[in-house]
Amino acid sequence: MAAHSFDLDPPDARGPVTAETADGADFRPIPRIAIQAFVESPEIAAVLEAAARDRRLARAHVKVHMGGIAAATDFYSSAPTPNLLFVESRERRDQVIASLEGLAGVCDPGSKVVVIGHVNDVILYRELLRRGISEYVVVPFDMFDVIRTIGDLYFDPDAEPVGRTIAFVGAKGGAGSSTIAHNVGFALSRGFESDVVIADMDLAWGTAGLDFNQDPAQGIADAVFTPERIDDVFLDRILSKCSDNLSLLAAPATLDRTYDFDEEAFTGLLDVIRVGVPIVVLDVPHVWTGWVRRTLASADDVVITASPDLASLRNVKNIIDQLKLMRPNDGPPRLILNQVGMPKRPEIKPEDFKKSLGLDPMAVIPFDTQLFGTAANNGQMVAETNPKSPIAEQFAEIGRVVAGKAEIRRPKKSALAPLLARIRARRKSG
Repeated sequence: MAAHSFDLDPPDARGPVTAETADGADFRPIPRIAIQAFVESPEIAAVLEAAARDRRLARAHVKVHMGGIAAATDFYSSAPTPNLLFVESRERRDQVIASLEGLAGVCDPGSKVVVIGHVNDVILYRELLRRGISEYVVVPFDMFDVIRTIGDLYFDPDAEPVGRTIAFVGAKGGAGSSTIAHNVGFALSRGFESDVVIADMDLAWGTAGLDFNQDPAQGIADAVFTPERIDDVFLDRILSKCSDNLSLLAAPATLDRTYDFDEEAFTGLLDVIRVGVPIVVLDVPHVWTGWVRRTLASADDVVITASPDLASLRNVKNIIDQLKLMRPNDGPPRLILNQVGMPKRPEIKPEDFKKSLGLDPMAVIPFDTQLFGTAANNGQMVAETNPKSPIAEQFAEIGRVVAGKAEIRRPKKSALAPLLARIRARRKSG
């Protein structure tokens, strides 16, 4: 829960907010974030639902639930928290703080929390700020106050970008990095209610359009070749929507021109995407250029896909060494071994990769010609071709890890657990 300053004055102390004043700078369209609320009052629920229907929240995914902080804590003990969470409480100061301590234990890193209260309490405000609560909103307020509150959190010049960028790159051509990137992006779009954008950066040979059965008229090339036009409106125009939560920046995959870029060619585009999209999957081609170095250096996470052979082992080591120099304050990249178990092919074992690199593979994907071939030929992801496949679950788990949400897989504790434990103990003693 990230801390942000906020104002405890009643809403109308900052001037009346009406439909006529709602088009000001504080009322820009809200990014493609997931917003959820757990409220106790039907009146508050109605205000939040009215805000959700406003055009400025058209990109956001909003859900309103009845129930306060305790209900939210119970719900998120086995589910990922959204980008922004509203919780209402009528409890006293000490009770609110105690309840929020429990909620903090199930909140994913990066989630922002807004507390809706019924008392203008400066001491409570200070305690909430110290604990990393993003905002404290005092009843009464209207839908425009809600929109302004969200806008203040995400358009503050000092606020962190919304998006997390995850760069996937192959240790060598044919390692399957693009397939991994697309399937992980798809899993993220299904597992979390935030928007995901997959950017295919291989303009000449990119396969994202084929993999998702898309043939958009515009795509990533339009942004790269006209950088002066890039803004959130232009981004909306060139994104190809694959599902409610998944969009694609497709590569043209044509050879009618050369694609020689300078180091900063993709920087402006990625900056715009990160402002408004929670998860950005970068499908980086297996080349070594200035712009690839820059992309890998600036990504929040780097995932290297390798096949179990000597060339991949050498190349992974070279990439790791370069990333250490370019990202001295970041952790090591993540490694995926792909196409493991190919018949009649000598392979380097995962244990030997780990020993040689000092890096434990986060996933080992088995060779399955039938599954991957069928998915590719049908323009589908593995989870669509065979939802029960263990490989589909591997992609979902990779997504949880790179999104920083691996720890959310916690089973709920049953209220009957203590009783069942006593019964089992008696049976053993008997």
